[in-house]
Amino acid sequence: MSVQNTMPKEKILFLINPISGTKKKDNLAEQILKLLDHSRYEAEIHVTRFRGDATGIVPIKMAEGYNKFVAVGGDGTVNEIAKALVDSEGILGIIPIGSGNGLARHLRIPINIEKAMKLINRGNVEAIDYGRINGSPFFCTCGVGFDAHIGNEFAKNKGRGFLTYIKVTISDFFNYKPKKYKLKIDKIGKLKTRAFLITVANASQYGNNAYISPKADIQDGRLDICILSPFRLYRAPGIGIRLFAKKIDKSSLMHTEQAQQIVLKRKKAGVVHYDGEPCEMGKKIKIKIVPKGLKVILP
Repeated sequence: MSVQNTMPKEKILFLINPISGTKKKDNLAEQILKLLDHSRYEAEIHVTRFRGDATGIVPIKMAEGYNKFVAVGGDGTVNEIAKALVDSEGILGIIPIGSGNGLARHLRIPINIEKAMKLINRGNVEAIDYGRINGSPFFCTCGVGFDAHIGNEFAKNKGRGFLTYIKVTISDFFNYKPKKYKLKIDKIGKLKTRAFLITVANASQYGNNAYISPKADIQDGRLDICILSPFRLYRAPGIGIRLFAKKIDKSSLMHTEQAQQIVLKRKKAGVVHYDGEPCEMGKKIKIKIVPKGLKVILP
């Protein structure tokens, strides 16, 4: 007499951002369902329709018994879903199809749908840290200065992908003027600086394997504050090389500290970025870490 498996299936929701990245997404939903372990999961797929759509859907589906939510997109899509899951029993999965995929790369989630789906089917879950910038959750990096400016310009551009980002960076580099900042870093004290950029990193990279904080640990309960000093044009190529070679922290232009809380002040309100998404914030910016506040499907 055979004994049937009566274990209930887990409910899993895949949220596909149709405008993430540059690749075509024809038959993506069908591919996901074909690769999914249906003996373990009861699945539903939702294609997002507008910015913020995923954030609103997650709590509705949690109330219906869904416990795993897979971001099929880039860091912006991950942020939308993850911020609705923080400090809950909900679990994030990632199928990275965005332009940069910074969080997925840091977590060693494959940039390949078939391999990423194997992780989803395996279902290994660990808790990671996340940050808050003026209350808004971020999971990879946030900051002010040149990278925030470029993120804002990139968002306005009709083109997508890494090449478009490089073009925007080069065209705006010559006209950008570094700003003055005041920082209050816990256990370290106050600091005044003029900086090309200040990035606060939970994960090690922006995306596309550009490592702004190579030694960042997403499970250590601390944020890395990366302050890049103003520099002359001739040093730009070397900085770029160091960024992609995981050696930017060795540069004499880079100053790095670790903290759980940071208060940053600037002369004017303006653009900031978090997880690659630009937005406007005031002159005073508060940033803090939330240890082990998000559950994620990991290798």
